[in-house]
Amino acid sequence: MREVAYADLPALAGQEIGVSDWVEISQERIDRFADVTEDRQWIHVDVERARREVGGTVAHGFLTLSMIPVLSQGTWRIEGVSRSLNYGCNKLRFTDVVPAGARIRMRNELLSAEPKTGGLLLTSRYTIEVEGKERPALIAEWLALVFP
Repeated sequence: MREVAYADLPALAGQEIGVSDWVEISQERIDRFADVTEDRQWIHVDVERARREVGGTVAHGFLTLSMIPVLSQGTWRIEGVSRSLNYGCNKLRFTDVVPAGARIRMRNELLSAEPKTGGLLLTSRYTIEVEGKERPALIAEWLALVFP
């Protein structure tokens, strides 16, 4: 994990900040996400049908997206920040599936750090990779507002 001072953020624009550890996306995690979101589409939760028809269950795209905060914590820690707020996404693409049981990790690239309302608006490109696959599962241009 990379430790970064708040004041140094603008100078890091355009750099890869770090790569998270691998995290397994188990069927249990997929099922729990389905329960919380009430999205129980068979491709996510019906193991037998998914195995027959498409080779196995896959994670919800929004489950993969929701892993960004925890994966990001493994890539960097910003020192001198009193609070950080999710500010949304500029771009988001689900470019491949995450099969149940696969492991994912995230690459964190800081695109910009611009002054905004007493803090810095960070624009990052997060790329979620699936172990053993060439194409990433998700690419997001994510915004966060951080305050000293």
